Amino acid sequence: MKEEILINVTPREMRAALVENGVLQELLIERASRRGLISNIYKGRVSRVLPGMQAAFVDVGLERTAFLHASDIARNPHEEAPDREAEPNIRDCVTEGRELLVQVLKDPLGTKGARLTTYVTIPSRFLVMMPNSGGVGVSARIEEEGERERLRSLVESIIPPQSNAGYIVRTAAEGASVDALRADMIFLQKLWEAIEEAARNASGGELVYEDLALPLRVLRDMLSPDIERVRVDSEPIFVRMREFAARFIPHLVPMIELYTQDRPIFDLYGIEDEIDRALNRKVPLKSGGYVIFDQTEAMTTIDVNTGAYVGHRNLEETIFRTNLEAAVAIARQLRLRNLGGIIIIDFIDMTEEEHRHQVLQALSGRLAGDHAKTQIMNLSPLGLVEMTRKRNRESLEHLLCQTCPSCEGRGFVKAAETVCYEIFREILRQHRQFDVQELLVLARPSIIERLLDEESASVAELEELTGTPIRLQSERLYAPDQFDVVLM
Repeated sequence: MKEEILINVTPREMRAALVENGVLQELLIERASRRGLISNIYKGRVSRVLPGMQAAFVDVGLERTAFLHASDIARNPHEEAPDREAEPNIRDCVTEGRELLVQVLKDPLGTKGARLTTYVTIPSRFLVMMPNSGGVGVSARIEEEGERERLRSLVESIIPPQSNAGYIVRTAAEGASVDALRADMIFLQKLWEAIEEAARNASGGELVYEDLALPLRVLRDMLSPDIERVRVDSEPIFVRMREFAARFIPHLVPMIELYTQDRPIFDLYGIEDEIDRALNRKVPLKSGGYVIFDQTEAMTTIDVNTGAYVGHRNLEETIFRTNLEAAVAIARQLRLRNLGGIIIIDFIDMTEEEHRHQVLQALSGRLAGDHAKTQIMNLSPLGLVEMTRKRNRESLEHLLCQTCPSCEGRGFVKAAETVCYEIFREILRQHRQFDVQELLVLARPSIIERLLDEESASVAELEELTGTPIRLQSERLYAPDQFDVVLM
């Protein structure tokens, strides 16, 4: 499998694309006006405690107060509690005005503030340090049991005796030497000491530690044995990436290349076109079928349809082939669009159990390489696939788009015929309540044209009924279903 990462840099925006065999699989975008906050550490001040929600609002200096749930508050390791597994009472954990060190788990999404935790974690190339937790864990993506035990033993052997920190061994550490692991651990320990020092000198609502910029995060988090090269189209960023790699991951330095051709780097694999297509509801399948994505605040719903695909054998085989192709497309689109939370997939009903099993296997197999954690349930009694995908960043749609000013996010506006009838009712209402000499109707040109054409007889009838002249005036700046009836 051939994979490469392309990084496009402009003055106010940086984008990183993961390309697999020439096909865009994942896109990360960071803008100067709204940099991602995940992994940033703040000195927060509790502004409000909500016992009914077992949570607190914390001021960390952002536009909206952030949210801290009781389950995300680290307990004192020396605390004696009758049930260590029970969720702590928020009143016992924090009080209003208290200052505490918090880390961002999820970026602000929509109207919701950032999600916080006091379980601070600091990642490096091979390890994740957990200053408030003990023990050693190994990434589940390292499947070979012998290698898991080797890495666990190595990390346990190099942890200083006086240290209370725990560590998670990352996927990138597979095959790593003890010297590489020790260097990572020393770096993390020094970084944590610097964070503690900064926190002691900070006041509530101040940033204590900011995560790496996007190009450096890509080197730290996304490089795997399948990545053949990383190409970047900015010389200053190229130099920073090479310096970062030389310090922490020397063997990857030759993989980082400066892209200097005249053709934009994202045009190499048609990435700009892929981004535009990822903002559409409808995703066509090669067979002629299609998939519909509808994203709401509560969940994302996905509908699979055969469309123009008629198959070659029988109906069940046609449905199976469409669902199988759709499962592959859905897995890719979930990563590309960065859809998270609750996801409901409505595959076309299949009668054969083996076909249902193969479609679910195709979906889960394609999601195996996803960086976000996913959980897929079996088909429900209604034939729906329920799944969750960890959501910590805004989706591509929310990042690149804004709510339509005409429909205000509903996805539809009233038909011209409906607006005309509303105007008629408003004219009658005005006539009954006021002594009117003349009425002026202001509306979009399309509405005025309909009133002058298809509804002209109705307008004339209203004039006769009310005994009042009705004048029509076009307003191009009006929304499609906006109108005014003005007394003259």
